[in-house]
Amino acid sequence: MGTHLLLNVLLRKLGKTYAPDRDLPISLILRVLVQRAFALSVGICRIRRPVFVALSARFRGKRSIRIGRFATIEPHVKMDGYSRQGVTIGARTKIGAGSIISCTSHFSHLGQGFRIGDDCGVSEYCYFGATGGVDIGNDVIMGQFVSFHSQNHQFEDASTKIRDQGVTSRGIRVGNNVWIGAKVTILDGTVIRDHSVIAAGAVVSGEFPDHSVIGGVPARVLRSMTLRS
Repeated sequence: MGTHLLLNVLLRKLGKTYAPDRDLPISLILRVLVQRAFALSVGICRIRRPVFVALSARFRGKRSIRIGRFATIEPHVKMDGYSRQGVTIGARTKIGAGSIISCTSHFSHLGQGFRIGDDCGVSEYCYFGATGGVDIGNDVIMGQFVSFHSQNHQFEDASTKIRDQGVTSRGIRVGNNVWIGAKVTILDGTVIRDHSVIAAGAVVSGEFPDHSVIGGVPARVLRSMTLRS
């Protein structure tokens, strides 16, 4: 069996729907296959499931972390499962290198937790502050350096230090089939509904309808996507 054909078969076994480029060098394919085989062996040893886990990934509160079949946890990911609802990573979802999932940031407040659905792609160096809860649907893709902040500091009392005024946590929800561009910041209380796109660099707060193209600082609906009949 040719190398490209073997790769195609393996991709189908993993639930992938794309075909590999015929011009991919065989040396690249072989190197990636070896890396993936090693990551799968690490995942089976550490998570006890068929998942791809980099040796340098770190988990806290592992009993509260659930990772779906053939998900990928890339190098230097840090994942904190200490929370009321734990952490759930969907099947075939990738968490990019250097990303952080933080559920409990302070002893005064046990966090809500984090969930991301199936077939999602998180690029490198993303941050998920899930103290107030972060819930992301299926088929969501995001660029590098995206950050979620599901908690706000109260600051109305000028006679009291901001750090002593407490916090509010409403959580963040993202629907299905959403594209989040690089360096987007999503703030507490935000709701992004299905089939939406967020432009790179946007600072997002509030609720947005289905099929929205969102951008700007602060973010607003730039236009609605046209549905094909």
